[in-house]
Amino acid sequence: MLWDGSLLVLWAIVAAIGFTIYFKGVQFTGFVVSLETVRGKWSRDDDPGEVSHFQALTAAVSGTVGLGNIAGVAAAVSLGGPGATFWMILAGLLGMCTKFVECTLGVRYRTIDENGEVHGGPFKYLPVAFMRLGRIPVAIITGIFAISIMLFGIIGGGMFQANNAFAGIRDALGTVTGSEDTILHGDAGALIFGIIFAGLVALVIIGGIKSIAKVTATLVPAMAIIYVAACLLVIFANFGNIGAAFGAIISGAFSPEGVAGGMIGVIIIGVQRAAFSNEAGIGSAPIAHSAVRTRRPVSEGFVAALEPFIDTVVVCTMTALVIVFAWYPDQATWDGAVEANAEDPIGLTFGAFDTFFNNFSVLLAIAVFLFAFSTLITWSYYGLQAWRYLVGTNQATDTIFRVIVCVFIVIGCLVSFANIIDFADSALFLCIFINVIGLVILAPVVKKEMQQYLNDRKAGRLMEDPEYIPGPEDMKIVVDESKAGPKRDIAPHQ
Repeated sequence: MLWDGSLLVLWAIVAAIGFTIYFKGVQFTGFVVSLETVRGKWSRDDDPGEVSHFQALTAAVSGTVGLGNIAGVAAAVSLGGPGATFWMILAGLLGMCTKFVECTLGVRYRTIDENGEVHGGPFKYLPVAFMRLGRIPVAIITGIFAISIMLFGIIGGGMFQANNAFAGIRDALGTVTGSEDTILHGDAGALIFGIIFAGLVALVIIGGIKSIAKVTATLVPAMAIIYVAACLLVIFANFGNIGAAFGAIISGAFSPEGVAGGMIGVIIIGVQRAAFSNEAGIGSAPIAHSAVRTRRPVSEGFVAALEPFIDTVVVCTMTALVIVFAWYPDQATWDGAVEANAEDPIGLTFGAFDTFFNNFSVLLAIAVFLFAFSTLITWSYYGLQAWRYLVGTNQATDTIFRVIVCVFIVIGCLVSFANIIDFADSALFLCIFINVIGLVILAPVVKKEMQQYLNDRKAGRLMEDPEYIPGPEDMKIVVDESKAGPKRDIAPHQ
């Protein structure tokens, strides 16, 4: 590894705690506001943007609910014991506030071109945050961030997801047929699967964020409901272990093993197996959320806060409970299961599913495929936006990037690339390091926006045009264009 994973988790958790204190726990006090907003209570038909609040949420969630929710959770509880579950939930709850901040900024500093396409996210707000350093340092910092997002979109969000999707379907086919000599075994099978998978991805990503949002608006709720329902079946099948399971979670959470394992689990879930679990602080989610139809940037911040709740507090917790309920009737059984799956902890999850009935883990393999697909299409969009920042926006260069993504999907099904994933993880660390600094600098802007939004909600004025609060960049941002002077490149009201 090119970086120390403990540094990453410390950086993310300290930021999340700081934001939670600074914004007075808005992820908790504003939870009802989040639910109101995501169902469109305060939306107007003429709001600028490309997708609804719900579509923006599902598009971003599709990038977070990935293989880390299955394989990463298994590794976390394997390393830290059942008590790691508590620390993952806590990290998810704190990360909600980080997501609130970055996605508010992603919308606030977005621009909308003449074709109605939105360009937002860290590529817009990081230059504002670091503008006092001068144009060249700002270009270097934002360029490093863009390169890191692009590389992870191709490698971590592309090759890695494709590789695991192929492995899951290949193994499921072998389980169903009772043979390891199936059409998917061998390089030829991997190549065929990779080409088909790349074709499916291409059909979605060619349409941009609107196409991705349409697919994820259906796929994400469906796969989440099916997966959670399947987890509940496994939990109820092992309901006799409820006392021992919850006892182990609570007691283990505050043991040295539990604390260490929880922190390691956060790293594994997020960085090594998907995108830092709920992506809080990475800067990827604001890219998707910036496309939302709204006149009030902070409204999408409230919606985005639901992401870590869905990804970590719900989906990751369900996976952890499945594993603990199935394998913890007593300490000896747990130790035996962990030891048997030490080299590949995801076996804990597959084995837990099979406690409901034989071959029930085939459903889990299908979930792996769907999770990988949804993560891949969203990260391809994140990578494309980074690519556009670096080389410009036109149809030819966009097509080149999409072809690159599809080629690497095929390659991902053919090779093992642990070293490449280590490199991708390092790129992701650069993203979160740079992005969190920018969030801290611009946090006062978000706080003013939040206060205005909550005051307008209380006064019943949310359907009216807001008066935007001046930012640190020029102190001249207002809604009334006649008072604003020349139109700027950074246009938060668009």
